Amino acid sequence: MAGIVRRIVQCTTCPQAIGPYSQAVIAGNTMYISGQLGLTPGSKTVVDGGVEAQTEQALKNMGEILKSQGIDFNNVVKCTVLMADLNEFQRMNGVYAKFFPTKHPARAAYQVARLPLDAAVEIEAIAVLGHIVDDVSHL
Repeated sequence: MAGIVRRIVQCTTCPQAIGPYSQAVIAGNTMYISGQLGLTPGSKTVVDGGVEAQTEQALKNMGEILKSQGIDFNNVVKCTVLMADLNEFQRMNGVYAKFFPTKHPARAAYQVARLPLDAAVEIEAIAVLGHIVDDVSHL
């Protein structure tokens, strides 16, 4: 009986994990991307500028993980956004929309008591590997 192949993703162009977890794991043709903070690559420092700057950097970091596997934001099918203050939702959303301008992935957003390194936002995602073909028959 053949098993499902699991591969650990190690991206060298984005911040390394700050704990005992992988940046991403691929199982079959699905990539599970760990929560990304707005960390400056090569450091464990959260960027200055509040929720907007942190959202942008977190998504840039995610983009590097996607790129390391030859895919991009179009391959993302689900995101989860964790926020320290849901009152900042519209500011986060404005930046988020730049990375997902059309064909938006499914998403959930939650306010949490606290994020690692006292970050304002953390974003995790699920992406599929391969060429995406959109079904437009229902439109």
